[in-house]
Amino acid sequence: MQTVCAPAPAPAPALFQKSTLGSFPINPSQTKLLLIYLICVVNNIPSTISSAQFPRIPYSKYCNDVVLESPSLNTNPTTEYPPLQLDNAFYSGGDKIIGQQQQNPQFNFNSNSRKSVSIHIRNVYKTESNGVYKVDGVVTFRGSNISKFNLTRRGLRLVNYRPPRIPVPRREAMFILSGFWSLASGKLCMVGSGLNYLRYVNVVLKLNYPNSSTIVTSLVNGTMESLEPKSDLTYFDPISILGVSPMGYDYTLIDVENERGGFDVYDGMGNLSRGLEPGRKICSVIRSAGRFELVFANDCGVANCNPLGGFSELLPGFMTFNEVDDCKEDGRVRYLLEFSNSSYGGFQSSFDPNTTLVAEGEWDEKKKRLGLVACRIFDTMHSLSKGWVGDCSIRLSLSLPATFTLRNRSTIVGQMWSNKSSNDSSYFGRVSFRSTGNKNPRLEGVLKYEYNEIENVKKHCAKKMAVKGKKEKYPSGYSPDMRFDMTVRNRNGKIMWGYSSPLSVGDRFYELLPMFARDFDSAVEVNRSSSNNNVFNVSYVMSFTKHSDFKLGGGFPSAKLLEISAEGIYDAKIGVLCMVGCRHIAFKKLPRNNSLDCEILVNVQYPPLGKASGKVKGIIESTRSKLDPLYFEHLEFSSSSIYTSQAQESLWRMDLEITMVLISNTLACIFVGLQLLHVKKRQDVLPFISVIMLIVLTLAHMIPLVLNFEAMFLSNHYRQNVFLGHDGWLEVNEVLVRVITMIAFLLQFRLLQLTWSSRSSDGTHKNQWISDKKVLYLSLPLYIGGGLIAWFVHMWTKSYNIPLLKRSHFSYRQQSLWGELKSYAGLVLDGFLLPQIVFNLFCNSRDMVLAPSYYIGTTFVRLLPHAYDLYRAHSSTTTWLFNYIYANPRMDYYSTAWDIIISCGGLLFVVLIFLQQRFGGRCFLPKRFRNSNSVYEKVPINKH
Repeated sequence: MQTVCAPAPAPAPALFQKSTLGSFPINPSQTKLLLIYLICVVNNIPSTISSAQFPRIPYSKYCNDVVLESPSLNTNPTTEYPPLQLDNAFYSGGDKIIGQQQQNPQFNFNSNSRKSVSIHIRNVYKTESNGVYKVDGVVTFRGSNISKFNLTRRGLRLVNYRPPRIPVPRREAMFILSGFWSLASGKLCMVGSGLNYLRYVNVVLKLNYPNSSTIVTSLVNGTMESLEPKSDLTYFDPISILGVSPMGYDYTLIDVENERGGFDVYDGMGNLSRGLEPGRKICSVIRSAGRFELVFANDCGVANCNPLGGFSELLPGFMTFNEVDDCKEDGRVRYLLEFSNSSYGGFQSSFDPNTTLVAEGEWDEKKKRLGLVACRIFDTMHSLSKGWVGDCSIRLSLSLPATFTLRNRSTIVGQMWSNKSSNDSSYFGRVSFRSTGNKNPRLEGVLKYEYNEIENVKKHCAKKMAVKGKKEKYPSGYSPDMRFDMTVRNRNGKIMWGYSSPLSVGDRFYELLPMFARDFDSAVEVNRSSSNNNVFNVSYVMSFTKHSDFKLGGGFPSAKLLEISAEGIYDAKIGVLCMVGCRHIAFKKLPRNNSLDCEILVNVQYPPLGKASGKVKGIIESTRSKLDPLYFEHLEFSSSSIYTSQAQESLWRMDLEITMVLISNTLACIFVGLQLLHVKKRQDVLPFISVIMLIVLTLAHMIPLVLNFEAMFLSNHYRQNVFLGHDGWLEVNEVLVRVITMIAFLLQFRLLQLTWSSRSSDGTHKNQWISDKKVLYLSLPLYIGGGLIAWFVHMWTKSYNIPLLKRSHFSYRQQSLWGELKSYAGLVLDGFLLPQIVFNLFCNSRDMVLAPSYYIGTTFVRLLPHAYDLYRAHSSTTTWLFNYIYANPRMDYYSTAWDIIISCGGLLFVVLIFLQQRFGGRCFLPKRFRNSNSVYEKVPINKH
């Protein structure tokens, strides 16, 4: 049944005619129409939201004391008006219309998704009163999100952990408002309606929205109030709103501070700053840096260290720069500095005035630094409408380091301080901050890496570097094979996942080298006379995500995300990488500081290129004494990714396997077609074809079509897409395989139908039915018994975890019971001729029932995957299991032993069928069993 949305009713009074963004027409007396309308709203909100059915609310009654109502000059909106917009503002109250919200007391730095309010003015009309504009628009309140998901940037790729398919809804309330704004006073007053739990909510919005402002007058604040009596169910307490105006801003404090040299105290950073590349603005650099980590001075126990004011042991750990407006051409910027204890650097959300500073600044091109003046927001605890900006004594200076080292890999560093005396109550100790990326900054030719720990590395790694390897090929220092994903294990066997990627090789940053685009063959031929050109200075980024049960050891708890910065030496002659590393240790007790533990040694051994089952292996260990609180037990890791040469081979092999799937299915269609031509010429042989055999073959083509063939063709589609990306060629061939399989099924079903009909046409073929029943009675227990054996072996190997019972050449992976049964079904299909052999034995027929092209060709199709599996086992160096398309171990038994046994069995069945059709069904039995009264003669079939 399809729901049809009725056209919109007649227009409402002029106050709401121009608003088309949203409304919720509610008529309690028309329940059916309400339900239909709600369905339409859910399916297409933008096209159905209209204010046409909201009741008219008299503006003059509620707003004339704020902005006097004035008639419009025309019905067409004007384009000459300031942008009266407010995005991601903060509000308090509103529990009755949004729902109960999580409390957000002062200095709660752990809010992940704050509630927000946005005001979008859609149309503005000039009025008869000069400087007074008639406006209409939408006010939307959003509650906090309950669901969470991670979006994290890794050095190798962007990993997005998708939220649930059915998202947890975020509470939201929308109001359609119309009113007037005064250019002179900056007052805005609007009235309108919205929806609250399927009831009308009539409201009035009063805001102070000045046309021009400075940093101390830039706040937009006001209230939204209910117009219903307190006894009404729709009544709610006033909602306070606080935002920052983006229009008409005048930079004042930054000019004064520059004139008095307030940032000169840190001008020493100018010699270390790289400045901006031509055409790039400071806003884009800060935006790409993400969240900044705060480093407090060591005197926090004596003096206040909180930039937000007040003596509190709960200090923020991170700071985010949220833009209020776009960067100006002259380098001027406006920011909301948000403090939190979350390292998540997500998209900009609403600000909390209790944990936010308002700032303005300017990029100094000559001194290569950004200076900012920041102010606090006051009086917002009880009512946001009374909030104001003051205490602009906070200064920030940011620079862009020109050099990376092991201990400093931040693209932006800075200082924050108070220009008041230490005796002042609002004074706080100096705070340093830095970007937390630890990744490639993509600034070729501008940023350099400085190796300061090479001598220390040589001291720790002299023995490993002195080893002489055999004549092998290893990845060069510039090869993409130098980066890899990995699994890390501690001494208790707990696992965490991570990745390792070079940051720089020699004097170049890793990802900036042009040869990385398609450098599949970069390797170094190892010989003993090779020079030191095969030894590279390298720096690395190693990042791990661990579960709560993974214990690293040491006296300090580590965060969920563990990062190690490392630098050292890579010897491409022997594939050895030895580095010293640093990790951050966060002290939770005062004084808060982020220290570096650089007593870490990392040893990595790369396998030779082309080596089967080769994995990168290594150890991370602490060089501290076991009594040191920062000591941790050594960690072992191995790569979970493959070399690019192996990936190239795997791609080639997958193309080959796709082609073989197409060829095999096409040949199956051809051989069944030849059998149909054979029985068309000799219809008298149809009754002597085993129905059981035909049913087995028909089901073999039908089941993949019924049971989601995609999952059988690509046993793990998602994982392959991760490995290969979206390959259109792969998906096109998947469709072709489906089509060809359907054709093969239809042809096989036609052969079954002809055989069945030939026996049912008259009563002369009862003996053939009897023989097929005997075949069923014999083969069914045989198949069931084999299935029970497969189940028993599965449970046995699962209980004892026996790795010797491999079903694959490459590695053992415990299958589910359903997987074992699917493999066993493949074995039954390999022996598809068995029912026909038994049927011939009972019938003792000696005519050519099956065309040689059919039984030989179909057997060839079934045995070809096993022959290919033998070839693949002895020629492939790829060890990954998820990219099998042809000869999939999950669809049959594949190993050297099984391949030989199944191939010999298939050939034996072909020989038996040949002998039976030439010498009789019992030709291979002893002579005393060959003679029987149950020898069947062919009966002519009436073709009319």
